Order: sequence, then structure tokens, then C-alpha cells
Amino acid sequence: MFPVQRIPAENPWEEQLGSSRACRRDGVIEVSGTTAPGESAYDQARDALTGVLAAVESLGGGAGDVVRTRIFVVDIAANGEAVGRAHREVFGVVAPATGVYGVTGLHRPDLLVEVEATALLGG
Repeated sequence: MFPVQRIPAENPWEEQLGSSRACRRDGVIEVSGTTAPGESAYDQARDALTGVLAAVESLGGGAGDVVRTRIFVVDIAANGEAVGRAHREVFGVVAPATGVYGVTGLHRPDLLVEVEATALLGG
């Protein structure tokens, strides 16, 4: 069994929580909730998804290893379609299993989207 590899916190919110950006143990990578500022839900989703992939890549994986994403969307009726478009553009044919959840808010009032992911390597 291998020790846990961690990407340290990259922002004050993660540090305040005492969390890592992402962790890998054996062939499993878990990426913490990822947000990004932006003018629209589409911009935020695209940039958050790109950040998720960067975390996976920094722990030895790639887009094709992502098996699940969880997307939390403020005002899903207004923003869901744009978030889905960003997800399709970033993941293309990889098409991981995905859950999209409507939420009342995130940790800052300007944020509309938060993304988590799981990647499985090898096998």
C-alpha cells in the first residue's frame, strides 16, 4: 500500500478548512470542491473543470481517468444548461458519471459552480 500523496491547499478557504486540493492513494485520486471566479456560470464551470483536470494531472492522471464528477450549481434552472455545456467541452468523449445538484449557495456569494471529481488510475 502506498502513502497518500497530497496537493497542498492552494487558497485561504482550503487552508481554513484544513483540506488538500487533491489526494491520491494507490490508483484513486479525489479532487476537492473546485471553484473559479468568472462572469457567468459557464465561465466558472469551464475554469473549475480545468482546475480539476490540472489537479488530476499533477497526481499522475488524465482526463480519461476521471470516472465521476459532482457539480453543485446555484440556481440550477438558470445555470444548469451552461454548466452542462462547459462539462461537455472539457470532458468530451470521456463522459464520466456525473451528478448535478442544485444548491442555495456556495462559500462566496459570487460563486455559482463547484466541482468535485474522482479519478481511477491503472487496471
